[in-house]
Amino acid sequence: MSRRQKKLTNKEISFASIGVDRLRVARDGDGITTLVAGAGCPLRCRYCLNPQCFRAPLHTYTLTELLDEVSMDNLYFQATGGGVTFGGGEPLLQAAFIHEFCSACPSEWHICLESSLAVPRENMEMVLDDIDQFIIDIKDMNPEIYRAYTGQSNEQTIENLKLLIARKDPECIKIRIPRIPLFNTKADQARSSRILKEMGFTNFEFFEYDTDISNSKR
Repeated sequence: MSRRQKKLTNKEISFASIGVDRLRVARDGDGITTLVAGAGCPLRCRYCLNPQCFRAPLHTYTLTELLDEVSMDNLYFQATGGGVTFGGGEPLLQAAFIHEFCSACPSEWHICLESSLAVPRENMEMVLDDIDQFIIDIKDMNPEIYRAYTGQSNEQTIENLKLLIARKDPECIKIRIPRIPLFNTKADQARSSRILKEMGFTNFEFFEYDTDISNSKR
């Protein structure tokens, strides 16, 4: 049975959100998208773009409530090949809800996930067959740089990267490799991309963090 045709197992499940942002174009996946940002994150990045994810959720949605909220943009999704993007914070902390949402929403919706993959393997496995596109913010593949910037080991992230490339077409995966002032260099970015290419990834986005914006949100 294909995704979004499965029987719901828990209609009372909820999603803690820091916001829902509608009508986003060419920012979070194909077509016009609605970004559903989840509360909570296992990382403590120095230049966190969404520190509000560590505060109390702005809204906790039931499955029915979130479907109703995003369905108002159904025509945009259908016309542009867009859909819903789960971001955060770290959305995979709420993988069970994402799985149920994907089981209930129209099959035509394009579902995208933005994640650091710094979550238990079982969280990844729960949604692998539900997601059309993955956008992964890898920080840096060097374990020392990763720990200095995030406060965590990247072992779990690397394990999930291996799972992801083993199960999904690399064309549906974008890896974001940032240049992080005071933490890594362009040479580190290049090294990270080489390691990821050896793993089988092919689609990369290189960029530099705007630390002034990040610090202004603290």
